Amino acid sequence: MPLKSFIKPAEHLRRYADLPALLYMLRRKRLSLLSPDSWDDKNDAYFVELYREKKCLPTVLALCFTEKGETYHHWRVFSSGAGGVCIKFHREALLQHLSKFKGVRFGAAQYIMMNRLRKEQLAIGDLPFLKRYAFRDESEFRVIYEGTKTRRETKDFPLPLSCVAKISISPWAPQALAVAITETIKSVPDCAELSVGRSSLIINKEWRRLGANAG
Repeated sequence: MPLKSFIKPAEHLRRYADLPALLYMLRRKRLSLLSPDSWDDKNDAYFVELYREKKCLPTVLALCFTEKGETYHHWRVFSSGAGGVCIKFHREALLQHLSKFKGVRFGAAQYIMMNRLRKEQLAIGDLPFLKRYAFRDESEFRVIYEGTKTRRETKDFPLPLSCVAKISISPWAPQALAVAITETIKSVPDCAELSVGRSSLIINKEWRRLGANAG
């Protein structure tokens, strides 16, 4: 139904979350897929539920990433203020790993206008990846799990830490807090060598230096 893009995929996928979710992921070395029930976009959650019903599946869970580089929009909408984090994953390594598990599908969200939706027949298989055009700035990439046995609200999958490229701490975290968070992350077993640092999105020394050199 939606036209597939021929643009080269982004090298990394990013997930914005809060510190407790990050620590759970690192300590358990697990990636958690969740029910869409709590999503802000109820149209999106409805399409996933429709897919579950039409496929007669007990469970459909999801985890959302973005293909975009770091943006102010993503920090503000998808993280938790000073306690937010951005986890940057090596795309190819992560997807190769997840493709080993039964019931896992993934793909980029397709953003579509209502007038096109009125004219075309939707394919059931596209429903979990369709979003309204107004959300296109998200550049979302979604992983879903289709459970065929019992109804469940969460599903964890093993996560090799080699899939994690970098962890960025919220740009609104005070420096002292960012240092403490970095120390906490690196104290987790097997995480001492992870690349961790506070985002410089809103306070960047080089940006200021270049501005100061204006003639």
